[in-house]
Amino acid sequence: MTQIIPKPYWYLRHGETDWNVQGLAQGRTDIPLNETGIAQAVRAGQALAVLFQNNQRPFDHIISSPLSRATATAIHVRDEIDRLAGITLPLRIEEDLSEVCFGIHEGEAMSDWYRDWIEAGTSLENGESFKTLTQRAVAAVNQGLASEGTPLFVAHGALFRGLRAGMNLNVNERLANAVPIKVQPDCKNWILQTF
Repeated sequence: MTQIIPKPYWYLRHGETDWNVQGLAQGRTDIPLNETGIAQAVRAGQALAVLFQNNQRPFDHIISSPLSRATATAIHVRDEIDRLAGITLPLRIEEDLSEVCFGIHEGEAMSDWYRDWIEAGTSLENGESFKTLTQRAVAAVNQGLASEGTPLFVAHGALFRGLRAGMNLNVNERLANAVPIKVQPDCKNWILQTF
């Protein structure tokens, strides 16, 4: 199944890394958050904590990619919600939320190969196709949506492009670092609201 179950969820791309600043393809290379990325993750947690402080329950649990830039972001968000709203949310790691494997292009500048990979379905040497990424990402999110409650997924930019494909949205849109997104189905469309 390459369509996302029509249930609401939240999504957060990890905070900034040094490779983000340099415009390099990270993929499965485990690049940590830089100082800006840590501050972004903390701010995202503070912004989401305000919702909990206002007696809202936007999400019930957090599901994160295992790559350190995502798990560190998820931990900062969880800790800020706990600190400011007094609510401790469960955090689970999901292997299938890992970023795409860019193969030989990891560590290279994002250029035409990246656009061709998305738009033309070009294969990446020793890497993962956009179709395979989409299938994996949608399956992981659907598994999270099948459980009770509303999840916050903390993962990656290219992975979210695969999710956009699973929501029949334009896939070639860049996702900002550490900006929470509320994702809601509406009839046959999806509404994405940034916070």
